[in-house]
Amino acid sequence: MPRLKQRTDALRERGLAAALAALAEEGVAGLTTRTVAGRAGASLPAIYEVFGDKAGIVRAVFFEGFRMLGDDLAELPPAADPLDGLRRLADGFRRFNVANPVLAEVMFARPFADFDPTAEETKAGVKVRKIFVRHVRDAVDAGLLTGDPTDIALIFFTLVQGMAAAENAQRLGGSRHSVDRRWRLGVNALITGLS
Repeated sequence: MPRLKQRTDALRERGLAAALAALAEEGVAGLTTRTVAGRAGASLPAIYEVFGDKAGIVRAVFFEGFRMLGDDLAELPPAADPLDGLRRLADGFRRFNVANPVLAEVMFARPFADFDPTAEETKAGVKVRKIFVRHVRDAVDAGLLTGDPTDIALIFFTLVQGMAAAENAQRLGGSRHSVDRRWRLGVNALITGLS
């Protein structure tokens, strides 16, 4: 396949898709500029022109991960009971992280030394944070949780993000049953504690 010479939005999209595929298939160590160029059918100079450097590729992956997660969570079906809505939110977050463990690592653990998001770049997660706050606010407004919705949402997010990372690292148990049980225990304990 001949290499494309044009530095276009299409090349950026192919480069991003190539980076996501390299991460999913080869892990963090497999994400190199050369790998992205090869998978995208582009030259190294074209990839450098589009992304700047490897940190630019990681930055694009970081933003895309939060876009994907936000879209997934926004599509969760509404629940009549706001506490069930919180449980569904935890389940949706878990599914995304288990399905995309290396992408989740880029988003939440910062495995690349040459990419440490700035305060401005961390705004990539605003949509996700708003979804968490909205679900918590529904429960607070219904009188089912007590406290500041933003504070509770941050605590809830921290719990499910930590549990998802622990699950991806095989630290929540050796069987699906034990992992599921610990998820229910953690989420329900937090909900009960804030009721």
